[in-house]
Amino acid sequence: MPTEPMNGQPRNGEPLNLAVVIGSVREGRFGPVVAKWFAERAEEYGRFTVNLVDLADTPLPLALPAVPPALEPRMARPAGMAGLTRRLEEADAVVVVTPDYNRSFPASLKAAIDWHYTEWEAKPIGFVGYSGASGGLLAIEQLRQVFAELQAHTVRNAVTFPRYYELFGPEGRLTDPEGPNGAAKAMLDELLWWGELLHEARRARAEAA
Repeated sequence: MPTEPMNGQPRNGEPLNLAVVIGSVREGRFGPVVAKWFAERAEEYGRFTVNLVDLADTPLPLALPAVPPALEPRMARPAGMAGLTRRLEEADAVVVVTPDYNRSFPASLKAAIDWHYTEWEAKPIGFVGYSGASGGLLAIEQLRQVFAELQAHTVRNAVTFPRYYELFGPEGRLTDPEGPNGAAKAMLDELLWWGELLHEARRARAEAA
């Protein structure tokens, strides 16, 4: 990574589009609480237009076609997926909010990833994890490998909540926000730096095509 400081200062004054994706669709999931907390931090940061994307709002067939859209862009996705596809395509950066289930990430999240390809390409991806013990780190480490295959750039910093049920109060507020707020700021600094850099790179590639 270049040595230029990632201090959150704007380079061109234009906010980046940040999609915050809730990866779990289980009944009773805690993901929306965590995602809302992070979306508020991203809005306070002041350099992103924040778009909260809940995978529970989109039908996500687990059975892809024999030739999936990732390999054949002309392959039609289900009609109900158009909104999700558009929001991912418009994003300059993505934050995935994920638990870990049985030492991995949710099937709903893998389906959403696999139904898309260019929507992830040359974009920075950050992670907010939560679980009982690892704070979602087991899921995050696997997701880094998945997104590398899709030519996305996962940023080093992440936000994790081990024993999340002890950290959030009944109103969805952190009882001790200092540490998580600092971790969110560090990740947003990275997302801004890489987001602006890769936004310009994608634009230059499109103009050269």
